[in-house]
Parts: sequence; structure tokens; C-alpha cells
Amino acid sequence: MGHEVFYITVLPCIQWHLDPFLCRRLVNMWTLVMYIGQATKDVLKLPRPFSPPVVKLETRVDAEYGLPSTHAMAATAISFTLLLSAPSRIQFQFEVGLLIAVTLSSLVGLSRLYTGMHSVLDVISGVFISAMFLFLTYPYWETFDRLQLNSHFSPIVALLLPLFLSYTYPELDHYSTTRGDTTAILGAGAGCSVGYWVNQQLGQTFEPQGVLPLPLPTLTADALARGGARFLVGVAAVVGTRQVASTVSLKMLRWWYGVAKNDTSARRRKEIEVPHKFVTYTSVGLVHSMLANRVFVLLGLL
Repeated sequence: MGHEVFYITVLPCIQWHLDPFLCRRLVNMWTLVMYIGQATKDVLKLPRPFSPPVVKLETRVDAEYGLPSTHAMAATAISFTLLLSAPSRIQFQFEVGLLIAVTLSSLVGLSRLYTGMHSVLDVISGVFISAMFLFLTYPYWETFDRLQLNSHFSPIVALLLPLFLSYTYPELDHYSTTRGDTTAILGAGAGCSVGYWVNQQLGQTFEPQGVLPLPLPTLTADALARGGARFLVGVAAVVGTRQVASTVSLKMLRWWYGVAKNDTSARRRKEIEVPHKFVTYTSVGLVHSMLANRVFVLLGLL
């Protein structure tokens, strides 16, 4: 629940199969807590657990700092944002939802201890920070929804603010994947936000119709077949967009800055990494939020 393969498949499925309203809430909170968590790591600069004695089972993010655990933050934010938002949209037993949310967030936190990537303090801090932001922002979710969907300034702010935060991300004395990963998250959030705004302006939000909250969809053979087809088509669209946007933007930036093709370190330079990641994942967010459902309609999958 903390890697790109989860975000690029599971989060869009909330929109494609359940309710775009819920997906919008998840993306907004995920973007917020992940930026706060990533930036906090690089401001505090507290190390991950030392190895030995800890056995580390992951290496990709070994150069990143430890506190707080952004995996724990994301799992907590996603689980409990969905739990708090769903009762007004879907009929379900709240106690069961609470049990699932606690279980999922706990398992992700414990997995970070098992893989040796975080200490107990890192995980607890991540959970606490997410819980704090959920508590502080919850009263304003409805107000933010209205502004995000209806304000004429919404798409401008949605693009410029994340781009500004990406370029002003805390600098380190060594290269770390945190800036690129954070820019990717901010870009995806920006693309989704613009897509939701466009859907609202066009009057086609693809949200469930009827008296809310609605019962959970019945799992018939036809519903499963349509859902599976939507998943395959949607994932192919977002992954294909990611590959095309990444390749084209990187080639354009290499040409603009006169960087040789065999210079593998160029992608780490701020002037290349930030626009490359931002353009790539903004494109992914737009396809997920705005285009995928329209393709489903054309193919008769909705």
C-alpha cells in the first residue's frame, strides 16, 4: 500500500467501480499527507534503523530518511478517509468498516518494521501525523469539495501550487528518491483535481445516481465481467499514458538542456527530474479522472 503499483491500480478502481466522489476524497488526503510526510523526513533528517542489527529487506529507499513512515501515513489516511466519507454515499456496517480500516493500517505499519525500513517511533509518528491531519481537515472537506469542483481558479491553483511545492522541496546534500516521488504524487493529485473540475463543468461526474446512501453493488456475473473489463482497460490506459508521457517529456527535456542520451545521471538533476515527473503523473491523473470513464461509456462498460 505504499508503492506505485498500488496507487496506480487500487485508487483508480474506487472511481471506476464504486464512486468518483470517494476517490476524489482519497486522492486529496493522500496527496496532502504524503507531501507533509516526505518533506518532514528531509527536514528532520532522522536515519532509518541501522543495519546490522536490523535486517533490511528493501533497498530502493535506503538513502531516504526514516521519520515519519510515509507508508503508515498513507495507509492510515486512505483507510480512514474512506471510512469517514463512505457512510454518506454507501450503505455498510460502520463497525465492519472500522475493523477493516484498523486492520489494514496496522498491517502496513507492522510490515515496515518487518522489512527493517522503519523503527516503532517512525511508524507511530506516521500514524499520529495522518490522524492529526484527518482531524484538522475533516470539518472542511465539504467546503473544499465545492471550491475544487466549482471555482474558476481551481484548475490554476491545482497545477501551480503542486508545481511550486515540487520546485521548493527541501534540498539535501545527497541524491534521494524523495523529491522525485513527492513530485510524482503532487503531479498525480494535480491531474486528478483538474480532471474532476472539468467533469463538473461538463456536467458528467459519473457519480452514482439515486437516493444516497446507495446499497453496495450486487456481485453478479455480469457486474464482475464488466468490472474486470473496466480494470483491464483502465490500467492499460493509465500505464500506457505513464510510459508515453515519461518518454516524450524526458526526451524533450534532454534536448532542451543539451543532455546526452547516455548521461544516466541527468534524470537526477532538479531541472529535469521535477518537470519530467510532474508532466508524467499529471497526465496519468488526467486520464484516470477524466478520460477513463468516457472510454468505458464508449465501450459499453458502465
